[in-house]
Amino acid sequence: MDFVVTADGSNTLYHAEVGEHYHSKHGALQESKHVFVQSGLAYYLEKENTDKAAVLEIGFGTGLNFLQSADYAFKNKLKLHYCGIEAYPLLEDVIFATGYDNYVIPGIWASFRDKYNNAWSQSTDLTPDITWKLVHHKVLEFNSDQLFDVIYFDAFAAIHQPEMWSDETLAHVCQYLREGGVFVTYAITGNLKRSMKALGFKVEKAPGAPGKREMLRAVKQ
Repeated sequence: MDFVVTADGSNTLYHAEVGEHYHSKHGALQESKHVFVQSGLAYYLEKENTDKAAVLEIGFGTGLNFLQSADYAFKNKLKLHYCGIEAYPLLEDVIFATGYDNYVIPGIWASFRDKYNNAWSQSTDLTPDITWKLVHHKVLEFNSDQLFDVIYFDAFAAIHQPEMWSDETLAHVCQYLREGGVFVTYAITGNLKRSMKALGFKVEKAPGAPGKREMLRAVKQ
């Protein structure tokens, strides 16, 4: 896999087998902050007037969304529990060569590096108020006793991974979202909107990240 510099100067990776980049070429960092941190995590915290949240990410990938969420939580004195599902984990050396240390405070990056391997086997403290766990499973193999407040749905696009956007997959994922919880993704299609509405969600067209006019945000009713 090769690193590609996106429009905002941050790196992404090109996955040749899938035929797609891990993030938007219009700006990996901007997309992560806008779609997931601001439109997902921050939106939920404000809506619920709370200082704690549990996030489930579908497609941990390079770890950018987790790092940005952890950085946001630390700076805003929030309690965050994060679970990332990844069927095909990247090599540790690749993760640490992304350059994402430039976009979080040094303590977050240092803890991320030190505890990355532990997080694959158990829930691990990144900081006293931030815990994380990584799960090496295909999404339909994931099971949890926990309900989450926010779902980051960051799979590759439906044109490349249609099975990730199927009714079956979405229903499986969304059973782990609590009532009032928020589902966010960079994509928005007619099929996706219909699927989410059928699952009992209130669907919203939210402003998209650079390069996309709109994205989908949905609240579980």
